[in-house]
Amino acid sequence: MSLIEVMAPAGSFDALSAALRAGANSIYFGVGKLNMRAGATANFNVEDLPKVARFCRKAKVKSYLTLNTILYDNEIAEIRLVCDAAKAAGISAIIATDFAVINYARSIKMPIHISVQAGVCNLEAVRFYATYADAVVLARELSLKQIKNIITGIEQEKITGPSGNLIKIEIFAHGALCVAVSGKCGMSLATYNSSSVRGECFQNCRRRYKVTDYESGDELVIDNEFVMSPKDLCTIGVLDQIIASGISILKLEGRGRSADYVSTVVSCYREAAEACADGSFSQEKITEWLERLEQVYNRGFWHGGYYLGENLNEWSASGHSRASKRKIHVGRVTHYFPKLKVAELSVEAHDVKIGDELLITGKTTGAVPFKVEEIRIEGQKQKVATKPVLASMAVPVKVRNNDQVYLLVERKFGE
Repeated sequence: MSLIEVMAPAGSFDALSAALRAGANSIYFGVGKLNMRAGATANFNVEDLPKVARFCRKAKVKSYLTLNTILYDNEIAEIRLVCDAAKAAGISAIIATDFAVINYARSIKMPIHISVQAGVCNLEAVRFYATYADAVVLARELSLKQIKNIITGIEQEKITGPSGNLIKIEIFAHGALCVAVSGKCGMSLATYNSSSVRGECFQNCRRRYKVTDYESGDELVIDNEFVMSPKDLCTIGVLDQIIASGISILKLEGRGRSADYVSTVVSCYREAAEACADGSFSQEKITEWLERLEQVYNRGFWHGGYYLGENLNEWSASGHSRASKRKIHVGRVTHYFPKLKVAELSVEAHDVKIGDELLITGKTTGAVPFKVEEIRIEGQKQKVATKPVLASMAVPVKVRNNDQVYLLVERKFGE
C-alpha cells in the first residue's frame, strides 16, 4: 500500500510550523475574507504568501490556498489579484467552489482543487470538474462504498485533470462536521445576516435549544441538548479501510484550531498512514492514537462518520470541547541554548514543578510538548519554579524567544 498524502490545516504561522514538524505532506490555508474560515481564525494576508510558500518548499510540502466562498461581482478584481499573487509566490494549488475563481485560476494555469462546498457526490460531477481541476474533495456525507465506486469509475474511464494525470479524490478524515450537507447551512444567515457560505458562520447549531409549544407553552424534552451539533469526525480507527478505497488525499479539518491541536492530529494520522503502508496498523496503535487525539480540542468523536453508514444516532454530543487536557498559560521563552538543549523560561502566570507537562508554541516553533525532568534557578536544582522567576529546563527541540509556554492539565468536565 503506497503512502497517502496527509493534508494539514494552517490558520497561523504557529499552526503551519506545527504541521510541517508533525509530518504533513501538504497544508491548506486562507487569506483575508474570501475563505470558509474567514470568521474562525486570523488567517494570513496576501503579503504572507511568499513566506508561506517558502516555508513549504523548504520542507518539501505542498501548499494549497483556499478561496472557497461564493463571490459577488464587486469581489472579482480582488480574487484575481489574490490568484496572481499565489501563482507568483509559488503556491501549489487553489481550492475553489465559485466558478469565478475556477475560471480565472485555469486562465493563469494555476492548479485547482474542487472544494467540499461543491457537494460532489457522484461520478458525473467528477467528470465535469475534471475539465478544470486535478483533485476533487468529495462531500462528507458519502459512504465508503459510494466513494470506492467513484474511484473505480475514475480508474476504468481514465478520467484525467488538466495535468494529464488521473483526477485525485480527497476526503475529510478528521475534525468538525456541519449539520448541513457539505457546510451549506442557512441558519446563521437567517438569524444574524451572516452567511456560512461566506465564511461567517455564527455556529447556531453548537448551542442548546428548548423546543416549546407556541400555544400551550409546554416544553419538549430532548435527551441530547446538542441535537444539531455533530460530534467531530474521526477515521483513525478505520483508516486502513479509508485508504483501501483508493483515495489520494486525507484532509484534516482545523484551520481555526491551535498549534498543539494541529501537531497532535497531524502526527497521529501521519503515523497511522505509515502503519497502513507498512502493515503494522493494529488495534493497540489505534488505542494509543485515540488517547492522544482526545487530549486536544474535540466535541467527542463520531468514529467513521457517514463513511461507515451506521450509528447515526451517535452523531451528536456537545457544542463544546471534550479535550481530555486543557492549557494554562505559564509564561514565555526568554532564551534557548542549542548545545545544551535547554530553554530559559520566564515563569509569570503559573508555577511549574517537576513532572509537569508543558507545551511551547510559536510561529516558527509550532507546538512542542515535553515533560519537566529538571528545573534550575540561578544554576541550582529546584523542585518547583514559583512565579515570577526565570527557570531553565531541558527542551528536546529548538524553541525561540517569546514563544508561549503552557501547562497541560487533565480536564475535569464541567470546567
